[in-house]
Amino acid sequence: MTELDALAPAATGRWTHENTTVVRSDSMEFGAVDIERSGGDLVVRHGLTSSHIGERLVAQITDFALSQREFELVMVGLVRSTVDEPIEAWATYYRNSLDELLSGRADFAAVHQRAESLVEGSVLDLGSCFGFFPLRLASRGYDVTATDLSAGTMRLLGTVAPRLGVSLGVITCDAAGVPVADNSVDTVTALHLLEHVDQEVGDRILGEALRIARRRVVVAVPFETEATSCHGHIRTFDIAALRSMGEQIGVPYEVDEFHGGWLVLDTSDVLSAV
Repeated sequence: MTELDALAPAATGRWTHENTTVVRSDSMEFGAVDIERSGGDLVVRHGLTSSHIGERLVAQITDFALSQREFELVMVGLVRSTVDEPIEAWATYYRNSLDELLSGRADFAAVHQRAESLVEGSVLDLGSCFGFFPLRLASRGYDVTATDLSAGTMRLLGTVAPRLGVSLGVITCDAAGVPVADNSVDTVTALHLLEHVDQEVGDRILGEALRIARRRVVVAVPFETEATSCHGHIRTFDIAALRSMGEQIGVPYEVDEFHGGWLVLDTSDVLSAV
């Protein structure tokens, strides 16, 4: 599967990639999105305006029965077919999303608010995806670095951040192998990342987080009865699973529930013992 170039040229009001075509329609109701299958192809028509493209679209598109790849293609197509100029399209998406997250209107807002209350000092965020949480922290004066396996997503974040007046670090890497020194930041965050990987990879990610963090590691996961496949989830968690993870790691930890589950690991004792 080829890397998706979110900034690639496209026709005005129309975006096509792989099996997905997204078209802006002036005849549709404002804010409406319709997705139809034709053989193996997806045809998406919408009446979105620049005010509609943002994080709240995620919940709207999740209601359609899409694969993870189709979900990604539809989301990118909606952004790109709504605002014509590529960088301005994504800057609009980022501005709207940050406004929705900071104001509490987006579904994920409570998770970001809680995570911000838990970080201390400099921060490295694992599996940042679009990078909304690192942008939130950077806008509040934190020294923060975003990381993600997707080079295209990190390139997009690095391109758009200056348009938002925000400065942050960006690293393209696997969360299980981050090219930074031991004990190089105060806090490592992994927000809704572990549900995307199996236990073996998840354990390696936690080991990497413990290696990097001087003071604490903050992990957040959704509590689901079934893994949400269109978002790339492959396993589920509950309080007992988080508590077991904390016990196995062997450092002081706290577990609780707030819009999902939280595992906070205290690494300061580990550093002082070295």
